[in-house]
Amino acid sequence: MNTKQVVQQAQVERIEKTEKIEKIGNMPEKKFRAGAVSATVWSNKGHSNKGEETEYQTISLERHYMDKQGQWQSTNSFRIGDIPKANIVLQKAYEFLILNEQDLFKGGN
Repeated sequence: MNTKQVVQQAQVERIEKTEKIEKIGNMPEKKFRAGAVSATVWSNKGHSNKGEETEYQTISLERHYMDKQGQWQSTNSFRIGDIPKANIVLQKAYEFLILNEQDLFKGGN
């Protein structure tokens, strides 16, 4: 598989993932990448203990790699060299959430 085919395959897989996410209902709010490692901030809807509708954010952490068949895969397992990248993308996701939370209290300014 040449580079162009790899890029095209990755684009198709992203589109398929996005379509699947839209069907489920939870939407990615922001994605941070450092090489093969990414942290995605998700906006979720649910119900509180009192039964009231509520929104909350979660962060997922993944490492992407190409398998022996040339297909892109993702995992939640990280190599030692991935840890600094994971630290960076998690920090950026946390900053994004905290800064957005502060904007809510300021009225969005």
